[in-house]
Amino acid sequence: MDSKLIKKTDVLVIGCGIAGASAALEAAKCGLRVVVITKHSEPQESNTYYAQGGIVSLGPNDHPELLKNDIIQTGDGINNPEAVDILAEEGKSLVDSILIKELNIQFSRSSPEALDYAQEAGHTRRRILHIKDTTGQTIEERFIQTLQSYSNVTFLTGHTAVDLLTVPHHSKNPVSFYREPQCIGAYVLDNHAQKVKTIFAPCTILATGGCGAVFLYTSNPKGAIGDGYAMAYRAGARLVNMEYIQFHPTSLFHRDADGFLISETVRGEGARLKTREGRTFMDNYKMKEMAPRDEVTRAIYEEMTNSNSNYVYLDLASCAKVDIKKRFPNIYKTCREYGIDITKEPIPVVPAAHYCCGGIMVDVWGESSLKGLYSVGEVSCTGLHGANRLASTSLLEGLVWGVRTAKRIASRFDPKTSHKPSDIHEWYYPKKEEEIDPALINQDWLSIKSTMWNYAGIIRTTKRLERARADLDYLRHRIEKFYREATMEPKVVGLKHGIQVAQLITYAALGNPVSRGAHFIKN
Repeated sequence: MDSKLIKKTDVLVIGCGIAGASAALEAAKCGLRVVVITKHSEPQESNTYYAQGGIVSLGPNDHPELLKNDIIQTGDGINNPEAVDILAEEGKSLVDSILIKELNIQFSRSSPEALDYAQEAGHTRRRILHIKDTTGQTIEERFIQTLQSYSNVTFLTGHTAVDLLTVPHHSKNPVSFYREPQCIGAYVLDNHAQKVKTIFAPCTILATGGCGAVFLYTSNPKGAIGDGYAMAYRAGARLVNMEYIQFHPTSLFHRDADGFLISETVRGEGARLKTREGRTFMDNYKMKEMAPRDEVTRAIYEEMTNSNSNYVYLDLASCAKVDIKKRFPNIYKTCREYGIDITKEPIPVVPAAHYCCGGIMVDVWGESSLKGLYSVGEVSCTGLHGANRLASTSLLEGLVWGVRTAKRIASRFDPKTSHKPSDIHEWYYPKKEEEIDPALINQDWLSIKSTMWNYAGIIRTTKRLERARADLDYLRHRIEKFYREATMEPKVVGLKHGIQVAQLITYAALGNPVSRGAHFIKN
């Protein structure tokens, strides 16, 4: 094995949104050597960076029990009670100690003496801390700055995770098949050199985010194709609840907007959903505009279907309770770039794939069913969200479990390993590598995204899902053949991950006949 393509570390973190960054920071503070990889050229590029709304804390006249009730109510009652308790009981103290005190993040204030708490759908109290409408961006940038000050943290940007390195699967030693399966690192593609490196680590943390980009319309960045789900599945880790894909009710409808999110806090500050004719249509729901996301999404979808329209309106201009430019500067600026003045006219919006409530099954310390593999953030499933995520709990979940997981690793860390690089197979390259045709990759992706949107999207039926399964199974066969023969490039790796994630969602949806939360199926 080429020594230049081998790296060893104590903890390998794949992904660096708030979940991966908080895990890396805690591990570094505990004295462990940490390698953080991201497929992007900039380390801050992540789902976290684009999170507008904010992060859950506890506001005035609030209590952990009230937060627990809201989480479970939104999750349709199938949440993991232990995970809900942990988030509600530990979340605020970590926000205070890490984000506010350690990272010195300046959350918006209603006065010099008081933090400003926003309210979003499903919450019965104003408890969302925010930095106007760029909360995630500020949090992410401060985490990256802090991590870069630690000498025991190494960033590998422009590196794409290809596969988890597992024993016995990648071992040359036949005797290893009698031992407990274990993750000992990952195969990682250097995007620039187009060579696969082998990173050995006794503890690997998947923090790769979600999978919204396998759908035609999504609020997620383009890279959110579910890499972690696919790698964990192939490695033999247990995945659960993949059918529960939450769609955000309001992304900007514009041919050039590319899924720009209109934060739920816009409705929290008084905006009303209206038809293109100006009629409000959420009055029949218990919490009206502030109903849980799945209800609002289906209401919009039905309204669009009944009126044969591609979008509805979100009217902030005539309903706002705040100074729009001051409270939502980024949304105002972005909409203006597309010719929409949100202080004077309503915003055209459409639902978009937003969040996966399932993922790699982990315990309350972030441990998966595969020894040596941990998972945090959206790619994991603690059971916190149940069938539908409560708004702005995702950033807090990433923070809480990032810290918990790193502490668990540090408390049990054993640097000794029985696995030598010479015992592990090098990455296989075909003798004659096939050149990449971008048109074929683009068409395969269009097929995946269109199939998922039309057959496994907001409203599902058994017939639609069966059609999706058949189409995806056929496409998977073609992509696998292409993957084995093609030049090693990030686009090829991503395509393999994407088709597998699409299948995981579809098969999970077909296997669950109960319509609940973000899995709405009618027959």
